[in-house]
Amino acid sequence: MIRVLIVDDHAVVRRGLVQLLETTDDIRLAGEAANGEEAITLAASLNPDVVLMDLSMPKTDGVQAIGVIVTANPDAHVLVLTSFSDQQRILDALQAGAEGYLLKHAEPETILSGIREVVAGGSPLDPKAARVLLTSRRAPRKALTLTDREQEVLRLVGQGLPNKSIARRLGISERTVKAHLTSVYQQLGVTDRTQAALWAQRQSEVLGPTDNGAFGDEG
Repeated sequence: MIRVLIVDDHAVVRRGLVQLLETTDDIRLAGEAANGEEAITLAASLNPDVVLMDLSMPKTDGVQAIGVIVTANPDAHVLVLTSFSDQQRILDALQAGAEGYLLKHAEPETILSGIREVVAGGSPLDPKAARVLLTSRRAPRKALTLTDREQEVLRLVGQGLPNKSIARRLGISERTVKAHLTSVYQQLGVTDRTQAALWAQRQSEVLGPTDNGAFGDEG
């Protein structure tokens, strides 16, 4: 059973989402929060599988709340559900630790599928949000500035390793692997793991050989 914490400052939206969850057999409500502060408190006490997070809220906004929640609980899956599709909000949310980004006009089944997908390790992205990201990446980019750790992660992605294996190999958390991949995707101008892996394979001579030793830090 997937337990979901709904975070939105509009009671009508929360009520509609609660009713949506009630139509399923595999998803149930863990709790409701009306702002980012409540979300942080409830996420810590309820330990939900998924936090369905709005971005624009009073007190503490969604992006700030995402950062606190995933730092306190690296196993929490945050799925953004918002009305905003501008580039900066999308990037900020993903960099803070969100694993997916959906818009509120999405079909009910898309929202339910997104909840299931983040639990399964996927990254659901609304088509409009995806177009925003792709458009931003068509602009001229600066030279790559991948950190040593990002290069290590990218090399292992190119070898076909899943996030869990990469985390174990490098001695870091799976959440940290995902954060590094978000940065890598943005710099390479790719949208998914397959494209990043192909890039890494083509540029193997640039990335150099993989160090099979483990690292003890999270950097």
